[in-house]
Amino acid sequence: MKFKLSKIKDWIDCEIQDEFIDTYVDGTCIDSRSLTKGQLFIPFKGENVDGHRFVKQALADGAGAAFWQKDIPNPPEGPIIQVEDTLKALQDLAKAYLKYVNPKVVAITGSNGKTTTKDMVESVLRQNFKVKKTQGNYNNEIGCPLTILDLDEDTEVSILEMGMSGFGEIRELTKIAQPDIAIITNIGESHMQDLGSREGIAKAKFEIAEGLNDNGILIYDGDEPLLQPLVAELVKSSISVGLNDDNKVKIYTNQTSSSGINFNLNNEHIVYHLNILGAHNVKNTTYAIQVAKQLGVTDDVIQNALADLTITDMRMQQIDTSQYGLFINDAYNASPTSMKAAIDTLHNIEQKDKTIVLADVLELGSISKDMHEQVGLYFEGKDIQRLLTYGQEAEHIYNKAQGFVTDARHFENKEDIKTNLSKHLNSDSVTLFKGSRGMSLETIIDELK
Repeated sequence: MKFKLSKIKDWIDCEIQDEFIDTYVDGTCIDSRSLTKGQLFIPFKGENVDGHRFVKQALADGAGAAFWQKDIPNPPEGPIIQVEDTLKALQDLAKAYLKYVNPKVVAITGSNGKTTTKDMVESVLRQNFKVKKTQGNYNNEIGCPLTILDLDEDTEVSILEMGMSGFGEIRELTKIAQPDIAIITNIGESHMQDLGSREGIAKAKFEIAEGLNDNGILIYDGDEPLLQPLVAELVKSSISVGLNDDNKVKIYTNQTSSSGINFNLNNEHIVYHLNILGAHNVKNTTYAIQVAKQLGVTDDVIQNALADLTITDMRMQQIDTSQYGLFINDAYNASPTSMKAAIDTLHNIEQKDKTIVLADVLELGSISKDMHEQVGLYFEGKDIQRLLTYGQEAEHIYNKAQGFVTDARHFENKEDIKTNLSKHLNSDSVTLFKGSRGMSLETIIDELK
């Protein structure tokens, strides 16, 4: 975003002194420590820290201008943009700038798989379009507008990841983005303690459809019963994706190996190869394929893009070691649903020595014990030789899984897990790591690889 302040005044409700109306700003910044010359500095009034304290210094350090909330006294001299609320002003500015750039907008939410799906959508579209996607975890009420304001003026497709912790949050984001295509990857158990039930989670995620533009389309997990009644009331077009026969796009898996998965859609002759593991990632890939088809990308371009696919680290990331075999790092985050998917992934790998390391799923509230026990029971009939658990809640997994796994053990610390793995693994082993972000299981991998 590079404009005179006069343009910003045209776009949002604000007050700017006439002497600064022709001042330029080039980009946005919310942290004065990372400010670069010419940026628009946006302070927020938080519970503990008021960013307005840093406005004067930001201007001295070269900020092109700064927002200032009107209820804060004594604004400094200089190119100040006075607004009623700095967060709302940021969001209004993003909405106006998005209309100015006018890209196709793909918005993505879901309990699991948002970031992986975002990476996949970018991969299949960047062959034909100039694409920009949400970076890192910039998927909330601040991060999403900042992502939009970072778009180049010639961006053709904007891919926006949308996260939430409560009702109404995605509704606000989708009103800003007004997506052409919205994706709901799945409904899990994350934020159960805030939303009360999986039904509540489904309703909160489905808010993404409220902002769809008039010709917008929803692509969603057709295997999730909780979405069906919500889709039935949707007046916009929709595409259901999944394994069940009643989906508009049914997935058929042809072959699974440690090198990836071959699959086709609706039993058509075109075979897609996914070079990462996990049946759940086939569904994520199919969402990306449907987006590409909606935007006119051909099958050969999609196939070539998937062959070169790279996704964000710690999401089914394969790490080959000479001493300990294959490590699969899926430790970025976890839910009971994604843990079961990880168990299935390991079960389907053709390897004789298979180990899974599971840590706590956090933020499940009062249902935590039951959810972890359900993961433990899921080991019944699975071809996995060794289970190692870590964390107070993960012990419930261990308790229920003991009868289904030849060697199941619970550990109080990660150092003991590392010692156990170093004794039992060999060059033919495959070991999958899965746990919530706060459990940091990747540190075990870092020390062993």
